[in-house]
Amino acid sequence: MPVETRSLILRSCAALAALAAASLPVQAQEKVVKVGIAKALATAATMIAIEKGYFKEAGIKVEIEDLDSSANVMSLLAQGQLQIVEGGISVGYFNALERGLPIAIVADRVSTPLSHKLLVRADLADQIKTPGDLKGKNIASNGPGAVTTYEVAKILAKDKVSIKDVDIKVLSFVNMGIALTNKAVDAALVIQPWASQYVEQGIAKVFADPDDYADPKPLTIAVNLLNTDWADKNKDLVRAYFTAYQKAVYEYCQAYHGGKNRQEVIDILVKTGLETRPDVLQRYPWPARNPNGHISDASLLDMQKYYLSEGLATKENPLAKLVDYQYVDYATQKLGPFKLENTASKLAGCQ
Repeated sequence: MPVETRSLILRSCAALAALAAASLPVQAQEKVVKVGIAKALATAATMIAIEKGYFKEAGIKVEIEDLDSSANVMSLLAQGQLQIVEGGISVGYFNALERGLPIAIVADRVSTPLSHKLLVRADLADQIKTPGDLKGKNIASNGPGAVTTYEVAKILAKDKVSIKDVDIKVLSFVNMGIALTNKAVDAALVIQPWASQYVEQGIAKVFADPDDYADPKPLTIAVNLLNTDWADKNKDLVRAYFTAYQKAVYEYCQAYHGGKNRQEVIDILVKTGLETRPDVLQRYPWPARNPNGHISDASLLDMQKYYLSEGLATKENPLAKLVDYQYVDYATQKLGPFKLENTASKLAGCQ
């Protein structure tokens, strides 16, 4: 074959290949959403949505940033370094609103039943019988302005004891077990699975369940927080995010009630490191939540009232400024309301 002919054929093939490539659909680049989390079972829905590809199907790539401390979380969120934060309702949220930061609560993560426990040291169990007996005692919480301190305050109020009548010691939940063992604290407000583990180990005994003292009920303690400036500029993306997220919430709640997907969800929780011990997930309670995303409005307003009374916050905000349900409502409309598969389940919450 002449060189000229061979060259013409090669050029024609190249042109046809380029034309064919141009006619193929171009895969849209995934949009990045940066989410800050403190690893706990309450983050299960995000991990389910990642592992099962719900975010990917929505054209979203979630970048997770582990949060070791809540000290600067509101600043990171307000500055746009994070777009969403999964965390507890602390005084930092109300203070951020006072400063006019572009932040709002947009979805529930943990609501009654919490399965939190106020534990007392085993050697003090016979001495501490009522909330009034806690007066003057050292009580561990994971922060002075944290929701766990609010829970302690609700228990103390039963006997008209103030949070100022006890000594709050700030400790991580892991270190609470050490402090109870070493008698460095007299009591601790502990979340699961540590609450059940410390009782099983003989370190402490259950004194009270915050859910029993919560008024108003239900009690919401953990939420999704959103940068509202970013959301206003990316409404379709935020709607897609929370639709994918809520789809995973539905799966979590089915597993919570012993649904057929329970083992699959446990495997995801172990794989993603939220809880590396499968036996713990089988034996101990999981945090409940509202599958349709709404929090307890009355509970949120009561927390604000508490922080104001303690001088930790100075401005009372209306509910409309505290929470924005537009994205979870959109997701519920798209997905339909949650329907429990295992109707024989007797567990409260997550329905």
